[in-house]
Amino acid sequence: MPASDEQPPTELGIEDVVVGDGEEAVTGSTVEVKYVGAFYETGEEFDSSWSRGEEETLPVQLGSGMVIEGFDQGITGMKEGGRRAVTIPSELGYGPNGQGPIPGDATLVFVIDLVDVG
Repeated sequence: MPASDEQPPTELGIEDVVVGDGEEAVTGSTVEVKYVGAFYETGEEFDSSWSRGEEETLPVQLGSGMVIEGFDQGITGMKEGGRRAVTIPSELGYGPNGQGPIPGDATLVFVIDLVDVG
């Protein structure tokens, strides 16, 4: 993903790259997604379901706290078959402390494919 010299956003950014035509993901839905995550400032990839295999998906129950808040909100409202670019400010991500490879106050960008709504 490209690096950005712009100030990181303070609100969740959602851009539909491909609008799906399947079932809509709503709070309480269990969905299967494929994704790639990168740091907003550098564009450096830190995680990807694709790197674990083409058929690898991440199951998420929306609204249950299984994933960071911005990831959850970024999926909500998508339709099966859709692809979305989601920019997540630190407050909706890992916050001031970070976690694992994610440093504190990091703004994250995910490209998410919605494979299935259960």
